[in-house]
Amino acid sequence: MSGIFLTIIGLSLFALGYIFYSKYISKRIYSINDNITPPSKEFEDGNDYVPTKKHILFGHHFTSIAGLAPIIGPCIAICWGWLPAFLWIVFGTIFIGAVHDFGALVISAKEKGKSIADISGNVINPRVRIMFLIFVIILSWLVLAVFANAIAHLFSPSSNPSIAGTIKDIGPQAVIPINIEIILALIIGHYIYKKERNALLL
Repeated sequence: MSGIFLTIIGLSLFALGYIFYSKYISKRIYSINDNITPPSKEFEDGNDYVPTKKHILFGHHFTSIAGLAPIIGPCIAICWGWLPAFLWIVFGTIFIGAVHDFGALVISAKEKGKSIADISGNVINPRVRIMFLIFVIILSWLVLAVFANAIAHLFSPSSNPSIAGTIKDIGPQAVIPINIEIILALIIGHYIYKKERNALLL
């Protein structure tokens, strides 16, 4: 099937999910209303709590969902063909990934910006908070290990002929562009938050 056709189908399903399913989740499940004051405004201190423009938040959460499961999952699903990978990305994002991230944001906003560990400690008992923090640390180590392995392959030409044309064609020359991206991110962050300029008018 044509890649363009799959892209159109995927984007259309994302649009339908955003228009209809997100409204159902926000109104019927999370009971969001305009009376919720976000912690960034309620506790604004210029350090830990800083109000941020919507388009900046959109970019942040758009990259946040591209974590371990959305990346590794389709890579595993592709072993069974393009259809399982496509279904994983589209329906997994709409019904699992987006709902999970959305729910975490709503709960955190309603709980004055607390983390999931602090919330679970208050709801259940303090020992659960410690257990949750340990779990988060171990999970973070696992995620970092997987991404470190991926970056290592990115910076080193692979001798595996089964992945020719992908990682094989990317070698140490990727170091300079990635370092440039890091420098640009620092400059843009300084431009937006220290100079208080509009990010859309760069």
